Amino acid sequence: QVQLVESGGGLVQPGGSLRLSCAASGINFRLYAMGWYRQAPGKQRELVAVIASGGTTTYVGSAKGRFTVSRDNAKNAVYLQMNSLKPEDTAVYYCNARVEHYSYWGRGTQITVSS
Repeated sequence: QVQLVESGGGLVQPGGSLRLSCAASGINFRLYAMGWYRQAPGKQRELVAVIASGGTTTYVGSAKGRFTVSRDNAKNAVYLQMNSLKPEDTAVYYCNARVEHYSYWGRGTQITVSS
């Protein structure tokens, strides 16, 4: 059974930092590209960052320069370090594991950026 479990969400002030974690089980983790997506209220889910199985990283939009995605294949975990957080970063953040036509999602963790 595949499980992706996100953690590390919460309430943070503008300009603050958070580190999200995603623990994976039930997959051969090192083979999967791992992505972080987010969905704000009333908006579509969007890609934030992805790290390929080989470690190549890609960032989308406002994540560039502020967020860092990393993975630890020994721990079957992927992380998202988020700095200089803005109110517009408020969303539910989801972890995704993808290889070929296989794609799995976590249940998400809420990030709220507010003073």
